[in-house]
Amino acid sequence: MEQVQQLENIIMNGDLQAIEEMVEQLTKSTEFDAVYDSATLLMEYGLVPQADQLYDALLAHMPDAGQLKIDRAEAMMALGREDEALLLLTDIQKEEEEYLQALLLLADYYQTVGMAEVALSKIDEAAELAPEEPVIRFAKAELLLESGKYSEAVRLYLQLRERGYDEVGGTSLESRIAEAYSAGGAYEEAVPYYESLLKYGNVHPDTLFGAAYSQYQSGNPQPALNHLDQLIEMDPDYFSAYMLAGQASLLLDESEKAFSFFKEGIRRDEFDKELHLAAGKIALKLGLPEDAERYLGDALALDPEYVEARISLASLFEQQEQHENLLELLQDTSEEQLEIPLLAAFKAYAEENLERYAEAYDSYVQAYNGMKEDPEFLERYAKFLLEEGKRPEAMNIVKELVMLVPDHPEWTSFLEDQEEEEA
Repeated sequence: MEQVQQLENIIMNGDLQAIEEMVEQLTKSTEFDAVYDSATLLMEYGLVPQADQLYDALLAHMPDAGQLKIDRAEAMMALGREDEALLLLTDIQKEEEEYLQALLLLADYYQTVGMAEVALSKIDEAAELAPEEPVIRFAKAELLLESGKYSEAVRLYLQLRERGYDEVGGTSLESRIAEAYSAGGAYEEAVPYYESLLKYGNVHPDTLFGAAYSQYQSGNPQPALNHLDQLIEMDPDYFSAYMLAGQASLLLDESEKAFSFFKEGIRRDEFDKELHLAAGKIALKLGLPEDAERYLGDALALDPEYVEARISLASLFEQQEQHENLLELLQDTSEEQLEIPLLAAFKAYAEENLERYAEAYDSYVQAYNGMKEDPEFLERYAKFLLEEGKRPEAMNIVKELVMLVPDHPEWTSFLEDQEEEEA
């Protein structure tokens, strides 16, 4: 094995030319064990083309060696030569010892290219050949998890735990069960697994976030916030923690604390439009319209098609009676977004207040179908129509309003007066 040690020394020195020369010598060597170990070493150091050269040389001498086919197929896949790799793998016969390995490698390939059903068929075939093999059961669970079949994945992970396995291939089964439960929306079931991981030392940022998210979704904001405080202290740049911490604070009715989390999140990741939106909304709640306008405006600057931010900013301008700003905002809005009834309604209100009555009438008509279940809109629309002398249209709107709010004193009385006049 002197050649292997020599090769490793050359690799450590970073002499690429010497590596190439050594590989060229090894391709001509008949010390096949040394050549194979050298190829394995090259793969470990990421020198895949050179490893492939050695596997090719070995296969020339041993064309029926199944393990060599497996190893070279892995190298070829790493080099983007998938078609050649698949030919090598499919050349391995069922009766060969390496057939199981080939099936697992094929499953991994098909999973990578998005052919989940084909991948699953390979795993199932492997499971039939070795039903008690934990690696195969685990591989199937992993594939099911990635394919969104969470309950089936959990079942397999639990079966492995029942058989005494805490981990497979260095992966904690408890962490996978927690992840699968959470991904499938079974947050309460996920919580004890996450808490167990944290209790017994797996205090990793992703575990803390998973535990926090599951607690939050289970209606437990305080434990969620405790985990998030620990996570942020451990990794202040774990950006998604700030949004969740703000949301948990809101559930605890701690608006100012939520605002602090959103602002800190923005300070660390200024390109997160959702944090800007959340900060804008909470600023409104806290009576900080200037802050709200800034954050909502920033959210729109990051994504001009961000509908929720545009609606929130339009609502702010409407509340603040900033009619010019509201109209300017909506004039910059795409035609597609203006088909959203609430935005059309805001446009109508701004145009009416700016005495652009013809445009306001068109906007009211545009908004009507989507807003006719909203009493406030119907009331404003009715008043506008009456002011514009469109009494028959106004009467229809008032009747719809009274149907929605039968005990509305002003409009019930208005209808009664109209009926008396007509009588």
